[in-house]
Amino acid sequence: METIVLDIGETLVRDDRHWASWADWLGVPPHTLGALVGAAVAQGREATDALRILRPGMDVEEACRARAAAGRGEHLDESDLYQDVRPALGELRAAGVRVVVAGDGTVRAGELLRALDLPADLVVTSDEWGVRKPDPEFFARVAEASGAAPEATLYVGDHPADDLFPAAAAGLRTAHLRRGPYGHWWADHPDVVETADFRIDALTELAGLVGSVGAAGSADPVGSGGVSPDPDPDSGSVADPASASASVEAKVVRRGALRSVR
Repeated sequence: METIVLDIGETLVRDDRHWASWADWLGVPPHTLGALVGAAVAQGREATDALRILRPGMDVEEACRARAAAGRGEHLDESDLYQDVRPALGELRAAGVRVVVAGDGTVRAGELLRALDLPADLVVTSDEWGVRKPDPEFFARVAEASGAAPEATLYVGDHPADDLFPAAAAGLRTAHLRRGPYGHWWADHPDVVETADFRIDALTELAGLVGSVGAAGSADPVGSGGVSPDPDPDSGSVADPASASASVEAKVVRRGALRSVR
């Protein structure tokens, strides 16, 4: 593995401050909004549908602008990072892996993330690229930013429809992270199990994947992290990357509840 690319929300950054600030803006208890977000996740809907349930017809983008104008816009500091972020990214850099952070976010979010001086070679958001997940163009940009062949690039994220499936369709290696509402709820869905090359519970497991996949895409013995690639459920062995990519593309149309839901 030459390059590891990481999603942002609920991969590196906790979303609890985000939803708590929305609850405060709307004047509802945080647990009320949290419960509605959870219901949206379980139904495979957009998380922002929770806001529209509380305020029918809400234009979320307009509300974001209103919050910023009122001095209650985005905020991000060290406390918003998951505790394994710096150790994991630092270990990857020390191993000679190129580390890229690329996920959905505003231009402001990109500025805030870069101000944290993460151990990463590149930090970029979707608004800075002008395209959001799961658009194939986003993952084309990921492949370009990787600087490595797609089969030597691993995309890590929690969201099946926005991270895992489109990254696999783009020919990238994928690791599904069991973290956050989407990561936990959909972790054992058959499509997730079938599609993900790896499934992990913490970013510190990534160091064990370095060198575990050869340049030709074949699986080599895993490192000390003990994380194994998920087998093809039909064959009992690691799926061929070319056929797996074609399979993913063919099945995107039938994701149903696993459509883009962030």
